[in-house]
Amino acid sequence: MAADGVGALVAFVQDFVAGQQDARAVEVAAGVKDGSWTVLQLVEALGSCLENADPRTRGRGIQLLSEVLLQCYSLLQEKEVLHLVLFYENRLQDHHLVIPSVLQGLRALSMCEVLAPGLAVSVLKAIFQEVHVQSLLQLDRHTVYSIITNFMGTREEELKGLGADFTFGFIQVMDGEKDPRNLLVAFQIVRDLIVKNYALGPFVEELFEVTSCYFPIDFTPPPNDPHGIQREDLILSLRAVLASTPQFAEFLLPLLIEKMDSDLQSAKLDSLQTLTACCAIYGQKELQEFLPSLWSSLRREVFQTASEKVEAECLAALHALSACLSRSVLSSDTEDLLDSFLSSVLQDCRHHLCEPDMKLVWPSAKLLQTAAGASLRTCHRVTRSVVPLLLEQYTKHPQSSQRRTILEMLLGFLELQQKWGHVEEGFLSPPDLELVVDHLLRLILHEEDSQSSEAAMEAVGSLAPLYPQMFSERMVPRLGEELQSEREEEGSRAPRSLRQRCLQALAAVSTHTSIVRETVPVLLQHLRQVQKGSEARNAQDVVSVCQSLHRVALQCQQDAESCWYYHQTVVPYLLAMAVQAAMQESTHPLLGKALLEEEALAAMVPVISAANTHLSPELAAQSVSHVVPLFLDGEVSFLPQNSFPCSFQPFEGGERFEAQRRLVALLMAFVCSLPRNVVIPQQERLLRELLALSCSCNCPFTATTAAKCFAGLVNKHPAGQQLDEILQLAVNRLEPSLAEGPHRTQALTLLLWVTKALVLRYHPLSSRLTDKLLGLLGDAELGPVAADGFSLLMADSPDVLHKGCHADVRIMFRQRFFTDNVPKLVQGFHGAGPDVKANYLKGLSHVLNHLPKPVLVTELPTLLSLLLEALSCSDRVVQLSTLSCLQPLLLEAPQIMSLHVDTLVTKFLSLASSPTMAVRIAALRCAHALTSLPTTVLLPYKARVIRALAKPLDDKKRLVRKEAVAARGEWFLLGSPGR
Repeated sequence: MAADGVGALVAFVQDFVAGQQDARAVEVAAGVKDGSWTVLQLVEALGSCLENADPRTRGRGIQLLSEVLLQCYSLLQEKEVLHLVLFYENRLQDHHLVIPSVLQGLRALSMCEVLAPGLAVSVLKAIFQEVHVQSLLQLDRHTVYSIITNFMGTREEELKGLGADFTFGFIQVMDGEKDPRNLLVAFQIVRDLIVKNYALGPFVEELFEVTSCYFPIDFTPPPNDPHGIQREDLILSLRAVLASTPQFAEFLLPLLIEKMDSDLQSAKLDSLQTLTACCAIYGQKELQEFLPSLWSSLRREVFQTASEKVEAECLAALHALSACLSRSVLSSDTEDLLDSFLSSVLQDCRHHLCEPDMKLVWPSAKLLQTAAGASLRTCHRVTRSVVPLLLEQYTKHPQSSQRRTILEMLLGFLELQQKWGHVEEGFLSPPDLELVVDHLLRLILHEEDSQSSEAAMEAVGSLAPLYPQMFSERMVPRLGEELQSEREEEGSRAPRSLRQRCLQALAAVSTHTSIVRETVPVLLQHLRQVQKGSEARNAQDVVSVCQSLHRVALQCQQDAESCWYYHQTVVPYLLAMAVQAAMQESTHPLLGKALLEEEALAAMVPVISAANTHLSPELAAQSVSHVVPLFLDGEVSFLPQNSFPCSFQPFEGGERFEAQRRLVALLMAFVCSLPRNVVIPQQERLLRELLALSCSCNCPFTATTAAKCFAGLVNKHPAGQQLDEILQLAVNRLEPSLAEGPHRTQALTLLLWVTKALVLRYHPLSSRLTDKLLGLLGDAELGPVAADGFSLLMADSPDVLHKGCHADVRIMFRQRFFTDNVPKLVQGFHGAGPDVKANYLKGLSHVLNHLPKPVLVTELPTLLSLLLEALSCSDRVVQLSTLSCLQPLLLEAPQIMSLHVDTLVTKFLSLASSPTMAVRIAALRCAHALTSLPTTVLLPYKARVIRALAKPLDDKKRLVRKEAVAARGEWFLLGSPGR
């Protein structure tokens, strides 16, 4: 090494030690890294500094060495590490000013891979013996925790060789720690000590005490805390320690019971959540002594608390306790604590189910249901005791409200029974079950109180899978007979509500494959009878049957056998009936007309869609191979009862095919709900037919469904030349139709749906189509419809182009649409004439109203003035949409909204007198939401607002009066103590 190089090193050392240039440490480290100097040469250059009588000079010398080691520790050789460790250990006995730098050096050495065996133990012993850690500054204490953490990560077996001395040494290090940054590290060390099986020896209680003294965590981060440590971080970290070993149970459980009885809600919640966590690792032995006290505390809180959070955590803890006791393996001479614990629960809760005033019915039911839900054993034990009692109470209470309560409780227990599967001996004997079925049927059909009837249907849905044979044989036939007898009575003296209840009950009971095979034919037969009728009410009856069929379809989706049975039975049947009705339209106008009404066809769409979405690709492909040829080629051979009077040609022109064209809605329901990997036969031809129909059909319903079907297929179409060609064909068809002619509205509808299909999948053509839509906002005829179209683009569609029907929907499409198009909307608004400005405002309000609120809040400062201007627009849709957009922003961005409080108060009070009820309600809700702004901002307006809100108190609409009362009440309380 050249002498001038060593000279430079000595000069750098002197500069640093003198306190003149701290940056010299970086330069020295760089020199060590590039080989200009060695660590040994650095130590030699520091020689006189390290032996200086002034502790500050010694401290600066060791600081330089330590800072260099922190950057160069990976370059050290084993012998160098050994000598450095011995040097630093010796310096732990030096002046307190030197210790921080010594610890930094030891931290660097603790990261060396070449650390010789035994040195980690030597370092920690020296720290435990020589350093009073809690007298150090926060950063230096953190350094000690880092050294321990490093060694535990790389020298675990060596440290375990220390036995319980290591645990005791760490207890001394941690005892008295107060800084949250250090506590997070210390808690992690304690948890590692436990879960990695370090020896705790006789220090279990001491280790518990040194950590549990922080429970419950009482920490509020200071404003603008740069460290970002939250109270929740400390809570979870401490809980991970306390709930890490059953050895803490005898000390922890009394502490938890004490804190559960605290007046502080935060202490209650933390204790309950910790108890729940502990139950995951505890057994009967740990819990036995404390079960009575734990149950007493949990019961008291559920019976008395006004806090939903506390109640929920109590129930979670009870569930965890019951599950823990259920898991424990018992020896032959051990008491079964689960049985005695459940006996206490039943003893304290069961009698409340029988009290006439029923005050503690629901708290008791929640406790019992929570315990029952913990395991198969608890379920059987509790339901065996409670269900017969509830049945007995049902017969004793004649009031419908009490019966409804009992039914709802019974439903909860039945759902638990369903969760754990059928118990061999059951909990209802056949006579009891027959009684239950008869009671439920009577409630469904004849109970005047609709809520009791609905509760009975819910109970049927839970009970039927447990006893499918009983419900198939005893309930389904009687429901079918009620429908049949009602149909046979001329003039239908039976109220429509009875038909509705029968249909709803048939759907509710269809929760098992064998029952579905009984109920579906009954529902389809009823639909057939409705089709043959000619009363004006029949379209609504079709809707009612379809609603029940839809519910059955949803219930079948999780069972492959039920799903395929339903699909191959219902879908061809509905198509056959619709095709037959459409063919009869020209010769017998009254026959089957109900089935062709828009509301009836719209009700059939979700039935077919739900029957498709969960099919396997193989079965879906098999089915679509029949349906597409039906619509393209009139191939009806797969339909039941397929002797039709004429050919089926739904894509033909002419008035006589108008009824057939309406059935494109059912084609849409079918092909747009198929999984994306199902190949649709003749797809290009089908797309061309749909495109032509959507642009030329005079019937708005048919044109719209054709456009939606086209869009649904385009959305799932694989990228490539075929898609590009069909989209270019669509654009070529759209542009002249939008410009002029009799079908401008149909062209706009197609434009909207195709744009949506492409926006959802981020297709590049979507930008061009959106620009075309933006251009139409200035069109006198189409502008208002185009503005409403922005709601269609942003909202979820119920029948096509949503994830449930396997559409290609990118997760951030709304944010991307906002970023790309809102600036254009704003620019268009400022440049538009006064007669079309409202169109831009309406489009903007629709986009903002569907945007995720956190995104909207960030853009609020630039858009708020435009939103306030939108409130002055005379268009009620613009007003409504803007109000619904502003209401959550008042809650989520109060500081920004406060800057415009004068304008907001004036606008809301003015719109509270709007002639449109919906606008009045929305304005009053916004006036209510204003009270979330800072009180000092609102107080000058208090008297004015209270006076203005007196008028809507006398509004003729009850819903308006209700909102006015709520808003005025909040303004009255403004500024009052404790608010």
